Amino acid sequence: MIKFFEVLPAMLSWLTLILMFLVSWKAAFWAAIFIILFDTYWLLKTLYLSLHLRHAFNKMRENEKINWLNELRSLTNDKQPTTHDIGNWQDVYHLVILPMYNEPYEVVRDSFESLTKINYPKEKMIVVLATEERAGEKFQEIAKKIESEFGNRFYKFLATTHPMDLPDEIPGKGSNESYSAEETKKKIIDPLKIPYENILVSVFDVDTQIGREYFALLTYKFLTCEKPQRTSFQPIPLFINNIYEAPALARVVSFSATFWHMMQQARPERMTTFSSHSMPFKALVEIGYWQKNVVSEDSRIFWQLFLHYDGDWRVEPMFYPVSMDANVAHNFWQTAVNIYKQQRRWGYGAENVPYMLNGFRKNKNISFKTKFYWAFNVIEGFHSWATNAIFIFALGWLPVLIGGAAFDRTVLAYNLPQITRWILSLSMIGVASSAILGVILLPKKPEGLKIWQYILYFFQWILMPFTLIIFGAIPGLEAQTRLALGGKFKLGFWVTPKERRASN
Repeated sequence: MIKFFEVLPAMLSWLTLILMFLVSWKAAFWAAIFIILFDTYWLLKTLYLSLHLRHAFNKMRENEKINWLNELRSLTNDKQPTTHDIGNWQDVYHLVILPMYNEPYEVVRDSFESLTKINYPKEKMIVVLATEERAGEKFQEIAKKIESEFGNRFYKFLATTHPMDLPDEIPGKGSNESYSAEETKKKIIDPLKIPYENILVSVFDVDTQIGREYFALLTYKFLTCEKPQRTSFQPIPLFINNIYEAPALARVVSFSATFWHMMQQARPERMTTFSSHSMPFKALVEIGYWQKNVVSEDSRIFWQLFLHYDGDWRVEPMFYPVSMDANVAHNFWQTAVNIYKQQRRWGYGAENVPYMLNGFRKNKNISFKTKFYWAFNVIEGFHSWATNAIFIFALGWLPVLIGGAAFDRTVLAYNLPQITRWILSLSMIGVASSAILGVILLPKKPEGLKIWQYILYFFQWILMPFTLIIFGAIPGLEAQTRLALGGKFKLGFWVTPKERRASN
């Protein structure tokens, strides 16, 4: 059964694309009707998601302006739910894990520098730099340099070294994070007898720069949400740290990812965890930490928690950003290759489909309604990832091309290109909205950047159809196919190279 679940995402995606060709060839009229209806659906969905994007953006801007430490100080016991049994905000500790592989010193230092500027007591911060033995001595030296510079600026600091070639592991973030969390528990948390339920653990990619109010807001949400010990907390990833160094292609892909996760904040009922996020340490210990043999550990941890607690787990949107690096390499072509590989790794999150479905099959305590809701939305999401852009931008004229002479003489054949072009032109309203927000989200203008160059940052979005296919649908389809084929085709964890041209 598990093998069927692994094949399912690719089977659905490939079957859909093959049927599109067959129907366009043998029943061109119905294919044309389907294309018009699908393009209309995509237009309405684009407008709908644009509204969510605007709402999430405004909410994020509001949260950035609030002094959340003051909000914590004013949070009285009678306002705080009595079922939490945590105490006041000063009883909450934050464990911050930053897994590191082969990132340069400048990248790691910028992230630690941002941690020192947070508006939150440093004596409540336990910071772990989780290095890899397989990276070599050079990066152990970087870790020592970071420790000497920042080690005394938090309550506790720990540098761990994840051994290589451990059994039942694949090299990657999940195995490194699990090792570092266990080491921190053994060396710091247990000796100090800090209650697990009073600890929030945050995992950040080592290029992640934390906003000033992040931990105060996180603590506030932890203390005021309905079920703090059954909730993960998800910020909005902004891939903008080095955005002025990125080519237009990388900027469009980076902002597209940012906007998707921003829109998801407005739909918390469908959210799973992604990349940098936070969760209760007590729950993490109870499930045995991150699985050590998966690529998509950031979303897998959600399903581990969801299944362990019989569906009683949710993700709380923070409507607050953390900034990360855009994909930048030493030249354009290497940047394009890295973008593709990163998108393929994200697309390999389809490995959660068989894990989820098999877990649903075994778990009798989760209602059928809940199982159906999540199964449909997750599978539909990966199916859309691999097929929608191809439908919209590549197959819209397929019935005209292969539908035969009889269809070519129909009015529908004549009007199909005009109808699809008109619908897609209307959908550019959503693209224009993204372009405007993309300019607004740009960090402080570096010296030498001319005002007129911002026009290019707006018009770069004409690349979006290209990026949706080449750096969206195709790597997503490849990832699903590799999962289905298994064996030597399965993906390992690919670490996105971090380069800062300014520091090279």
